[in-house]
Order: sequence, then structure tokens, then C-alpha cells
Amino acid sequence: MGTIISTVNMKGGVGKTTLTVNLATCLAKKHNKRVLVLDLDSQISATLSLISPHDFAKLRKKKHTLSYLLDNVINPNPWSKLNIQDIIVPNICGIDGLELLPGDIQLYDEYQVSQMLHQRATESNEHEFGRVWDSFERVLIEQIIEPVVDEYDFIILDCAPGYNLLTRSGIAASNFYLLPARPEPLSLVGIQLLERRIAKLKQSHQDTQPVNVNLLGIVFILSAGGLMGRYYKQVMKRVQDDFTAEQLFSQSIPMDVNVAKAVDLFTPVSLAMPNSGGSKAFMKLSDEFLTKTLVKKELVAVN
Repeated sequence: MGTIISTVNMKGGVGKTTLTVNLATCLAKKHNKRVLVLDLDSQISATLSLISPHDFAKLRKKKHTLSYLLDNVINPNPWSKLNIQDIIVPNICGIDGLELLPGDIQLYDEYQVSQMLHQRATESNEHEFGRVWDSFERVLIEQIIEPVVDEYDFIILDCAPGYNLLTRSGIAASNFYLLPARPEPLSLVGIQLLERRIAKLKQSHQDTQPVNVNLLGIVFILSAGGLMGRYYKQVMKRVQDDFTAEQLFSQSIPMDVNVAKAVDLFTPVSLAMPNSGGSKAFMKLSDEFLTKTLVKKELVAVN
């Protein structure tokens, strides 16, 4: 069974998508892993980091996006002709084993979700709407990826900032979560908020279907050096004091303008500029990721 990873932070602009697409690319290219990137963010940043807007428009016209699968869960259609295998885009950037389940700018209608769940609560004589909602968010993403989970070594979910339905469901479906962070005060607040929310998520499901997600590690995405670099080190020290060494990645991602340039090419920097500092850092991070994942899976199995 593939290992499911959520990349998530309550705050936006911390390098979440950059981490997702470049880690996935390095795992496929350098380590010959089969990796599926699943874009859960309506900003579709992960999707447009891997394919061009023109290619995305063609996929969306054919309903080959996550939105089609979500619609079929919210309003089941017995005449539905597409399944998840039809929608997944293979050989992303020409790399065998790197695949994408594209996101969409309109992923789901919140009103339709609420209406459907109220109907379910009424039909089942379950008057606690919250309990029905919890059950739905627990299995929504898990239900979508279940048919293909054995086909990959890793499924990496690029979650939206904040804490919406898809982010919660993605976390609930995951074995581990990656927490990208910039060494800035507001980014640290995002870490603290996420840790509290995940603890609450686990608690809300402990009597039904337990959520067994665990922190894989915090990855620092750095900015400029100099005096600001010394300040960043002070902020990073605060995080290091709050978490164990096992909860932190030793490899950080340096500030590299090539990372931004690669986005304009709709290609991860690890492919577009393989000799850049950012690309080399992601390659090293993928090594550490595999080691840390193996160790964490063994610990979870023992416990």
C-alpha cells in the first residue's frame, strides 16, 4: 500500500506547493518511486507547477480534474463514465512514475455538501449533524484515492492553506503530514494552529474511525541571508526548542531565484535547473525523506 502524505500549513506563502512538486519529482526521478501528486487547493498551484495552463484548460474541458470525482461523491451519478484512473495524468514532465491528479478552480459547492449531509442525517434518523459531517470528512479523500493507493509508493496531497473540508479530509486520509515553514513569526503561528487542529481532528474521530496521521517533519524554506539570516536562525531555534530532532528535517531549502523562474516554465526547479542550489537541496531532502519515512513507519508499526 502506498504511503499517503499531506503537505500542509495553516498559513499560505510558506513554500507548500514548491515542496510538494519538487519532492515528488525527486522521488520519481532520482529514486525511481511511483508518485502521485493530488492537488487539493482551488488555487491549483501544484497543477500549474507541473503542466501548462493550456494543458490544464484542455483537461478541465473534458472534466478530467478532481472536481469531477468530488461531484460524484457528493451527488452520486450511476451514469458516471470517468473513474480516477481516467483522470490521472501520467508521465508528468516526461518522467516515468510521476503522475498528477489535477485540481480545479471550483472544487466543490459548500451548499451542496451541507444539503447532502442534512439529507443523510434525516434519512438515517441521525439528528446530530456534526457526527454525519465528521464521518463524511473522514472518508471523502480516502474514498477517492482508495482504488489507486496500491499503485504508488507515495501519494502526496498538496493541501490548501487554512483548514477547509478538503484539507481536513486529506489529513484524515494520510499516514503522515509534512509541515513546510518559513522561519518567520507568522509561519510559526501556522505551525502551532495546525498542531492544535490535528489534535482536535483526532479527538473528534476517536470513537468512530480513528485518524492515525503523524507528523513526518518540519521543512524550513529559507529566504535571504545576511542580517536577516541571523534573525531566521533565532526563529528556527524557537522551533527546535519545541520539537524533537526527529520531528525536524535537517535539510532546509535555500532562497533560490531559480525556484521562482521554474514556476514560469510550469516545471519543478529540480528539472528546469538541475544544477541550481534549490534543486540540489531538494535532491538531498528526498534522501532524508525516504530515511525518515522508513523509520517513522517502523515506529508506527511497533506502537
